Amino acid sequence: MKSHTRYLTLNVPERFGLLNITPEVRKAVKESGVKEGLCLVNAMHITASVFINDDEAGLHQDYRDWLEGLAPFDPSPQRYRHNRTGEDNADAHLKRQVMGREVVVAITKAELDFGPWEQIFYGEFDGRRAKRVLIKIIGE
Repeated sequence: MKSHTRYLTLNVPERFGLLNITPEVRKAVKESGVKEGLCLVNAMHITASVFINDDEAGLHQDYRDWLEGLAPFDPSPQRYRHNRTGEDNADAHLKRQVMGREVVVAITKAELDFGPWEQIFYGEFDGRRAKRVLIKIIGE
């Protein structure tokens, strides 16, 4: 069995951003030499997410609007107890919880085995600094 690890370092200049990282994941699969296996992709920070969906601008705006409705940005300590610790990113923690930490995609014939329109995204909810994403590939 082969194993391959790659890290991405991403720095989103705004608090909120969605980045399609599918090309970087495909490159890691190719580097790995794995023909049949699994690819794990996970955000290594508690205010960021990795998820799979369609790369469509309207959907991305819907995500932004929906997440802001669920957990609006409010740096004050009145709305969120977490912000009473001196932080201002409680909303980002909640958004990450909803969007998820990681995805696993099958590798078949040396390619990511996606359904129609599926792409891998990095969701940033408290940007403005570098954060890492782990890509771990195992298989034959």
